[in-house]
Formats: sequence, C-alpha cells, structure tokens
Amino acid sequence: MALLPVSTFLLALVLVDSFKLVATPTLLRALGAGALAALAATWLHGWLFDVTGLALEPFSRYVAPLTEETLKAGFLVYVFWRRQIGFLVDAAIVGFAIGAGFAVVENLEYLRAFADEGLWLWVVRGFGTALVHATTTAIVAIVAKALLERSSRHVVCALWPGWVVAVVLHSAFNHARVSPIASAALGLLVLPAIALAVFSRSEKATREWMGDGLDLDVELLQLVTSSHFGTTRLGQYLSELKSRFAGPIVADMFCLLRLDLELSIRAKGMLMAREEGLELPADETLLAQLAERAYLEKSIGRTGLIALRPLQVTAGRDEWHQFLLRQSGARRVRWWRRDP
Repeated sequence: MALLPVSTFLLALVLVDSFKLVATPTLLRALGAGALAALAATWLHGWLFDVTGLALEPFSRYVAPLTEETLKAGFLVYVFWRRQIGFLVDAAIVGFAIGAGFAVVENLEYLRAFADEGLWLWVVRGFGTALVHATTTAIVAIVAKALLERSSRHVVCALWPGWVVAVVLHSAFNHARVSPIASAALGLLVLPAIALAVFSRSEKATREWMGDGLDLDVELLQLVTSSHFGTTRLGQYLSELKSRFAGPIVADMFCLLRLDLELSIRAKGMLMAREEGLELPADETLLAQLAERAYLEKSIGRTGLIALRPLQVTAGRDEWHQFLLRQSGARRVRWWRRDP
C-alpha cells in the first residue's frame, strides 16, 4: 500500500511510451536522485525543526513543500542542461521518476518509524502523498520543458514557474481539511489525470515532429547538397562568412550544417522504428559521424559556432537528437568493447 501505487504508475508511464524516449540509465538516475533528495530532506528537516522550533502542522504546510520540491528539482537542472529531454513526455517520465524515488524512500522511513500504525495510514501514504510527490515533480519538468520550447532561457528560470505551482499544490494537499482518505482519493484521481493528459498531447507532438520534421530535413539536405546552394540565402550567408573566417573554417561550417541534417534524419528514423517495436542498432557509420561532429565543433570554435547559428535551420528540439544518437552510439561502443 505504501510503495506499490507510485511504482506501478511509473511503470505504466514507461510502458505506454511508444517511442521509449527515456533511456534506462536516465530513468535509474532519476530514481536515485529522488532517493537522495529524500535522504537530504530528512537531514535538513531535522536541522530546521531545531532551528525554527515550529510545530509539525505548520512545518508540513509551509516549510516542507518548499524544501522538498526544491531538492527534487535539483536533478531536473542537470537533465535539462545536458539536453537529455526532448519532449513533454520525457519530462513527465523523468519528473515522475524523481518524485517516485523520493516517495519510496520517505515511505520506507515512515514504515520503519510507524510500523504499528493501521492500514489506512499506508493507504494515504501510498495513494495520496506518494503520488503527490511524483506528480508535482512531473509538473515542474513539464512546465519547464514547455517554456524552453517556446523561448531560449536559462534552465533555472524555466524551472521557476513549475516549481511555484508544485509548491502550491503540495502545500494545498497538506492543508486539506477533508479526511486523509478523501485527500488520497483526490490525489489518485486528479493528479495522475493531469499527467496522462500531458502524456497524450506529447505523443501527438512527437509524431508531428517526426513526420513534418523528417520531410523538412530531407528537403533541406537536398538543397544543401545541390549545385545551386550558393545562390540561396543560406549559401550567400555562408559565403559572407569567408570575410570573417579562414576558408577551411567556412568549409567545416558547411560540413557541420550537412552533418546535422543527416543526424536529424537518422534520429527521426530511429524513433519511427521504436514506435513499431524495432531498435535500430548503431553502426560504425554513426560512430564516425558523431566523432566527426565533435571534431568539427572543436575546429570551428565557439565564435564560429555563434556565427553559424542563423544557418541552423532545424528546431531547438533537434539539439536533443544528438543526445539520442550519442546514447545509441555509446551502447554500441560498450557492446563492441566486450568482444575479444
């Protein structure tokens, strides 16, 4: 009762994800980060109780929501900064996993401290508090991802609005004047419904990105590799850069532009295969392309990459496909290294 509901719901989110966007290592790290956040909260709350002298009820209503939601959001800063989340569905799963890890450790502590309590306490802890922890963190991640898709802003700034919503919901749950059983029922019905609605919308957005984005990438790649590319606005801008950068650097810029389109097409094809239940293995060509891209970025330099931004015609989300391909390539490298 205390541990199974949130774990089952997280498993359901992972299973219904058609594209398997969140890799197992990322999911495990999210669970571990939530567990560490719960341990840190236990220590921090013990210290704050001594410092503030607050009673349990005001502490749970006004202090715990602030500290716990802040600690849970810490791992989100990392995954967004490393561009490991491409869609709202990724954000929902990672955020829910963080909250689930937090809730499991917290409920284990409750089981140790209140082992003699009746069954209804664990019903409330499992179906109410645990789902609140998981869903509020998912909301922080979802809101942050939505804001980052609309405009380029600092990760912490993007997390701030969702964090405020999460703190308010968490505090409202702890303020509930209804019975604990009714609070658990409300959390079970309302909060997961919000997560599932976002999940459905994100699945639709993912399919649109793959279909329309793939067609656009193919057209752009044909344009870039055509003989009349120099007469287009993109080609003319690239020619103008010759006055500011050495010829070999401009040539590397052109190669990077072409390579990014090829990798974007490959990533979208990989997701289409996953939706059909197939996992396309990484081959030596992909590993070589990823190595070439790293070399080109280093050769062009930071100033050159800034100058190249107007030519990066793919959407901001397409930066995430490089992480997707690196994951696939890393798995291929680990498998290859085990061969004699």
